[in-house]
Amino acid sequence: MVAQREPRHMTVDEWRELERANPDNKYEYIDGQVYLMSGGSLAHSRIGSNTVRALEDALGNEPCYVYNSDASVSLSEMRYTYPDASVSCDPRDQPTTEQIQVQAPRMVVEVLSDSTEGIDRIRKANLYHACPTIQEYMLIATKYQAVEIQRRAGDEWTLHLFGPNDEIELASIGVHFPLAILYRGTAVPAMLNDQDKSQV
Repeated sequence: MVAQREPRHMTVDEWRELERANPDNKYEYIDGQVYLMSGGSLAHSRIGSNTVRALEDALGNEPCYVYNSDASVSLSEMRYTYPDASVSCDPRDQPTTEQIQVQAPRMVVEVLSDSTEGIDRIRKANLYHACPTIQEYMLIATKYQAVEIQRRAGDEWTLHLFGPNDEIELASIGVHFPLAILYRGTAVPAMLNDQDKSQV
């Protein structure tokens, strides 16, 4: 999704009221700054749906909860985002009608787009790395079939890259599945052609 910053700082209470008053919109809150989230491409939407389905199928009956981009994630008392998917294995995040945010995300997913890739790779990565409960951050490309997983290793993060024929492993939740299922039903190519490479 694309983020557009609101012109002024807000308190957390003001942000919550903004969300209540505008139920059809989603606003991320980062250290007093509010960002309106707008929609992405059809491929972006489809990949997001495929990801949620793949995670749910892989987890099976494990006591973990998969959420789509409608669920906001609490990173701290001053940081709330709407990742394209998130997983929590914390009992506090069992879905109820009263629960409005994922409190203890174990992994988060962002589907990349031209307008958000820089944000997702730098600003969002820093935010997610700073959240102590998050063990893995998964970024999914939309120009071609590729997945990047940033995995917590003590005080550092390791990088793991996956291509079209690879099996994705998510160590934080103990699952794996073929990368190809994330792109099922899309026209996203397995790799860039020469013309596309010249435009990257």
